[in-house]
Amino acid sequence: MDRLSTTFRAEAPVRAALQEGRPWPMGASVGEGGVNFAVFSAHATQVELCLFDSEGEVEMARVPLPGRSGDVFHGFLPGAAAGLVYGLRAQGSWRPDRGHRFNPYKLLLDPWAREIVAPAGGFSWKGPHCGHDHEHPGHMDTRDNARWAHKARVVQDSFDWEGDHHPRTPLAASVLYEVHVRSFTKLLPGVPEALRGTYAGMAHDAAIGHLRRLGVTAVSLLPVHQLLSEARLVEHGLVNHWGYNTLGFFCPEPRYAATSATRDEFKRLVQRLHAAGIEVILDVVYNHTCEGDERGATLSWRGLDNASWYRLPPGAKDHYDNYSGCGNTVDIRHPRVLQMVLDSLRHWVQEFHVDGFRFDLGPVLGRGDHGFERDGPFFKTVLQDPALQGTKMIAEPWDIGPGGYQVGNFPRGWAEWNDHFRDTARAFWLGGDCTRGEMALRLAGSSDLFQARQRPPCEGINYIVSHDGFTLADLVSYDLKHNQANLEDNRDGHGHNLSWNCGWEGPTTDPVVLSLRTRLQRALLATLLLAQGTPMLAAGDELGHSQGGNNNPYCQDNAITWIDWARADAALADYTATLVSLRKRLMPLGPRWYTGVADARGLADLAWLRRVGEPLTPEHWDNRMSRVMGAFIGAPGGSSEPLLLLINGRDMDASFRLPPGGWVAELDSANTDGRSTWRHPADSPANAPDHFPLRARSLVLLRALPDTAGTIR
Repeated sequence: MDRLSTTFRAEAPVRAALQEGRPWPMGASVGEGGVNFAVFSAHATQVELCLFDSEGEVEMARVPLPGRSGDVFHGFLPGAAAGLVYGLRAQGSWRPDRGHRFNPYKLLLDPWAREIVAPAGGFSWKGPHCGHDHEHPGHMDTRDNARWAHKARVVQDSFDWEGDHHPRTPLAASVLYEVHVRSFTKLLPGVPEALRGTYAGMAHDAAIGHLRRLGVTAVSLLPVHQLLSEARLVEHGLVNHWGYNTLGFFCPEPRYAATSATRDEFKRLVQRLHAAGIEVILDVVYNHTCEGDERGATLSWRGLDNASWYRLPPGAKDHYDNYSGCGNTVDIRHPRVLQMVLDSLRHWVQEFHVDGFRFDLGPVLGRGDHGFERDGPFFKTVLQDPALQGTKMIAEPWDIGPGGYQVGNFPRGWAEWNDHFRDTARAFWLGGDCTRGEMALRLAGSSDLFQARQRPPCEGINYIVSHDGFTLADLVSYDLKHNQANLEDNRDGHGHNLSWNCGWEGPTTDPVVLSLRTRLQRALLATLLLAQGTPMLAAGDELGHSQGGNNNPYCQDNAITWIDWARADAALADYTATLVSLRKRLMPLGPRWYTGVADARGLADLAWLRRVGEPLTPEHWDNRMSRVMGAFIGAPGGSSEPLLLLINGRDMDASFRLPPGGWVAELDSANTDGRSTWRHPADSPANAPDHFPLRARSLVLLRALPDTAGTIR
């Protein structure tokens, strides 16, 4: 803006200089000799371009965009360059009853903004940001908010990627690690104090070294799109720590940057992770915006074209369909809204080199006029987009709207969070209602959810714990949620956690309780990492991280969510790394569906067994009392020899009869390090089947000694 500040001091020169320009690309783009602006609004009568000084404090000029092509207003400003700060105002009808909320007194942020300039002193919800009058909601608020509004800054990216390339790890070979940039590094030893809690901190050797030691192939970052904390949180001195309240769909969150060069700092993080062979997946929130419901502020989309950007109830267009639980729902049915989402995805792939996306409340993106459409426009557009080929697409397959639970129903090529796996594993190990048959289904890729739709097992994202809910340590330490710090009288957060405190609520020094808790954590981690499907670890679970029983710490940017590395369970971390390594080496259950049919040697590719070594029959399959079972895997994904997975979810030891042949233990979760020296040679007396001493609440993986495995039909 420094160049323009000496050239354009009033509206008249800017108006005279502003040319018609072109209707693409959307937003502000630097071209030869100037900057082009393109703004979508199907219902505005006029869109004004407002130019500011370099700090965004003084409005220097306000002129209408001279061109209009269909629903896009556009203009080209010669002499302008990267660094120019601008905002928008839209003229049109103020008829909330018809869905229109145009208010020219409100400065609006460009939805395609690449960089956002915060107001001096920071954004305050106390500013005049609402388009409606608080005392008379049907009337327009006529106070100008420009002084307190966010503005956009024109950017032109130029980053030397130095030969960076996508690791392109196949989904079937992936191990995901869900992590919050700030929480992961805020207390991490080895990271310089100034870099802790930032992109640069996560790019540090200390952070990447831990990821490499674990062996994970991808980090799934909680939202890094620029966000706004809700007014209620700010009022109570809290923040939206998780980040599911987007302000800028093209901008990295500057709060996580150690420097003012936020975009470059995030790119260096991606570059460093790629150099370590680790992919970067972003959690993205295209289902709603930070503007809230009809009582919320007019910051961008609402003021530019409320009736196009949001889903409005047909009989009450002054309200919003709220399928997100956050006040509004983005209307993906509109072509320009769809364009914004796709432009944003391409931007993060092409400009930031990310490798995939996890879509928060994914069914919103497939909602047509009559509910979720697995072949809807969004999915078709993603499928054919050249820039997105090879990019991992992962859905959170539920929202809170009608018919919002869509697990297993996304298109082929998409992966989905599998809460059936989460709930079954928790119930099986922690004393909930569960059958052996249900557990077997989850261990073998949830074929009931994915196979019938011709989708491979890897498209199910298995997890025990995610950011949303108890940590793994808390899952075995609390029966009840303890969310008082969220200042909602413990009403928030899910009450159905399928957790077990092992006899004592919260912290204890009782060695019996502590031993049981660590044993259950090891069994749950083994269940996750040896099952068929794509596993996802939650950051800190390998370290014994606790949130004090808070199962909804979305607003806690403090010691509740920061990983306490000083108290890390080093043995559990080593055990987790052993599991990841074992998975990669043996891949017990491969990337294809199993049939249960014997091969030419008489070996079944997969057979489920009782503790007496006989196949599970329907009556045993549906037994809700027994927690002892085994899986003979005649065709493992990574081993040339059959494997035997033995599970004891009971609180007492069990003896499991082995199939004929020689066996060696690859894993015993009852041991602190998971390692075992147990071995049953094939030349034992009379070569008779032996019994494995399966300890309480443990999982064991045995490998057949070469050419000794018996027949399991």
